[in-house]
Amino acid sequence: MQSFTVTGMTCGHCVRAVTEAITRLDAAATVRVDLAAGRVETDSRLPRAALAGAIAEEGYDVASA
Repeated sequence: MQSFTVTGMTCGHCVRAVTEAITRLDAAATVRVDLAAGRVETDSRLPRAALAGAIAEEGYDVASA
């Protein structure tokens, strides 16, 4: 399980964008987004930097949680 603090997520579109960004890189990844907490958790085989980069490419600020 990898967790990220993500700022800028406000709606269902944000949830979809982040989820799709991660699953494009790892189709087997499980992604959970908590808008209220600004947290993204994922079970993925990919390195943390690749996942954070995918989220950031969608326009969100990412920090390790």
